[in-house]
Amino acid sequence: MQRAYEVLEKAPLRKRNTFGVSATAPLLYEVADSAVLPELLASTALRTQPLLVLGGGSNLLFAGDPDSVVLSLNSRRINLVADDGDRVVVRADAGVEWHAFVLHTLAQGLCGLENLALIPGTVGAAPIQNIGAYGVEVCDSIHAVDVFDREQGSMRRLHRDDCAFAYRDSLFKRVPDRYVVISVEFALSHTPASRLDYAGLGDELAAMGIAVPSAQQVADAVVNIRRRKLPDPAVIGNAGSFFKNPIVPQAIADVLQAAHPALPMFRGDSNATRKLSAAWLIDSCGWKGHRDGDAGVSDRHALVLVNHGGASGAQLLELARRIAASVHARFDVALEPEPRVIGATW
Repeated sequence: MQRAYEVLEKAPLRKRNTFGVSATAPLLYEVADSAVLPELLASTALRTQPLLVLGGGSNLLFAGDPDSVVLSLNSRRINLVADDGDRVVVRADAGVEWHAFVLHTLAQGLCGLENLALIPGTVGAAPIQNIGAYGVEVCDSIHAVDVFDREQGSMRRLHRDDCAFAYRDSLFKRVPDRYVVISVEFALSHTPASRLDYAGLGDELAAMGIAVPSAQQVADAVVNIRRRKLPDPAVIGNAGSFFKNPIVPQAIADVLQAAHPALPMFRGDSNATRKLSAAWLIDSCGWKGHRDGDAGVSDRHALVLVNHGGASGAQLLELARRIAASVHARFDVALEPEPRVIGATW
């Protein structure tokens, strides 16, 4: 019979992060059954300890060893909660692999997550980062998030509007030590309503000879694009896009556009702001394909930092700081990392 959880001391984390950098957890709790989490998290052993919840390890950089207990959630249940004929609510445990979950919903004829195909990580990490791609953010489809509130010492259900979602941000990210995501409920639909207006997606579908795509075909197009543009973490260590696209006031965007007409920009978080292409800014500073030892920038996409094999997290962080400094010096625009940095400050 499988144990509900086990505890490992001085656990190596190199194979638990997609950058493939070395780090060691003082204690690692491997939880196979999420039903034990409320009792476990309320226990004396964990109640007052700093805690790092580790999913697929695809949205963090270990720049040093964590000084906290590490919690790995491996429960992978997916359940149908409600279906009124069109709107469908599906619950998935935090440990479910994200792309596998997207494929599961598509196989059930459900629409809403197709633009988010092939994003690495787990379901539990999705609301924390408010993952997004091709004009869609995961918060668009989230119905509720079940969490353990470490401050209150109890389980809570947070509905979508309680989660303070923003661009690559959420309540969970702003107070990382308070909430442990246990499961997420998604409100999906049997009726296709795919977003196809994001740059490159329509062209890909046209190249596939598809005029009116199904949700599955949209996902296939997204997968094709991502595989062409982004390096596979199974082949070379990376965490996907390392920097957020900076959001600036319209007045600053206008000045930048006048000086650099080729700079791509989109509507920001309001009509008064614009989102700039961090990849364009970095590429314009000459970083694409750059390499310092085993720490480098992908030659396929300027947003992606890569580990050629033996780079440390500290070396990757130092390279990221140099990239951000050069962008700031040339464009007076600040870049912020998308992954969470462990063991150092940005």
